[in-house]
Amino acid sequence: MSRTLFGTDGVRGRANTHPMTAEMALRLGAAAGRYFNTGGSNGNRVVIGKDTRLSGYMFETALTAGLTSTGMNVLFLGPVPTPAVGYLTRSMRADLGIMISASHNPAPDNGIKFFGPDGFKLSDEAEAEIEALVASGVELADAPQIGRAKRIDDGRHRYVERAKSTFPASRRLTGLKVVVDCANGAAYKTAPDVLWELGAEVIPLGTSPNGHNINDKCGSTHVQTAAEAVVAHGADVGICLDGDADRVMILDETGAVADGDQIMALFAMRWAEAGRLTGGALVATVMSNLGLERFLEGHGLRLERTPVGDRYVVERMRAGGFNLGGEQSGHIVMTDYATTGDGLVAGLQFLAAMSETGQAASILARQFERCPQLLQNVRYGAGADPLGAAPVQSAIAMAEGRLNGHGRLLIRKSGTEPLIRVMAECEDETVLTQVVGDVVAAVEAAI
Repeated sequence: MSRTLFGTDGVRGRANTHPMTAEMALRLGAAAGRYFNTGGSNGNRVVIGKDTRLSGYMFETALTAGLTSTGMNVLFLGPVPTPAVGYLTRSMRADLGIMISASHNPAPDNGIKFFGPDGFKLSDEAEAEIEALVASGVELADAPQIGRAKRIDDGRHRYVERAKSTFPASRRLTGLKVVVDCANGAAYKTAPDVLWELGAEVIPLGTSPNGHNINDKCGSTHVQTAAEAVVAHGADVGICLDGDADRVMILDETGAVADGDQIMALFAMRWAEAGRLTGGALVATVMSNLGLERFLEGHGLRLERTPVGDRYVVERMRAGGFNLGGEQSGHIVMTDYATTGDGLVAGLQFLAAMSETGQAASILARQFERCPQLLQNVRYGAGADPLGAAPVQSAIAMAEGRLNGHGRLLIRKSGTEPLIRVMAECEDETVLTQVVGDVVAAVEAAI
């Protein structure tokens, strides 16, 4: 079965524009409710979390109407990180988990992500079946079997304790000054609380959400604000989360940024040395830097590459029995601790490395030399297919020919935004700039 509603990370788009309308959310809720309703005598449960977008209220209500119409009992978590939904779905023995968030996207966007009873995101096949139910319509529950809805007041606190439990019990963060940028998003209370309870001196940023300012000049996609705060306050480290706190960027004491590749390299080495890295491999996407792959090979480890999307990383990890993976963008997946990317827990693992080694963030965050990499995005309109144009195909072929044996080229449509992403790696930065520029120009001309 095909999927047109679902992208690489659930259903996503601009609020009040197809597919992110209240009507579609109601239909998705009913379809997911019918798919997961097993007809148990005690009813079936679904937990719903959200980030801080204004439209979250609308989608929460619409989803609830659809879910309860098929007999599902809904438990509201309120604003919590995406990994909290994965954790609490399994912890509370729910049949389904839903996160309302567009992650790192701007405030006018929103999205709906589904988790199965095991706390992991749904497979392509499950999403396709739900999409088929949306198209065909579902049988509603008989009136006496309509579901109930209630608020869970301590969901955030349960996740706080879970996050803290991933930090070494014998360690404290006393003496460390930590800037944490919560992107005015789902972790605006959670992340500062966890760090403070573990003993850090916390400098919180992005903790005043108003429904419109999520990811706005803050968080993991705009680290400049946090970098300035690190330097101004003389902080030891900065932790930058995105809107739903499933990704992270680390800033060292100078304000320099370490992306997901550097963080994964550190964790892979530490875990391998401790005998904890299962399968002798790290799972990452095709976007991860060539320097990471060479670094791992130099230490007898492998890099297993997947398509872009943390869900595909997790699928490969589960299939191969690996316990560490992620994306250059900052999704760090550690299945020993969580079922999805968890920016806060990844930040805690970095802080644990600082505590245990006594080394500065600037040392730990520079594990390998990056191969020069250039990424440019080209926005396109609805219905356009610029990659299929003959001049674009010709430009791509010429670029691949120039890079043959000296680098690599990756061109793809984003699964979360109407963007064509053109990325290349090459030791010769002049060639790198030229090949990316040529392909981008061809795409723009086709648009």
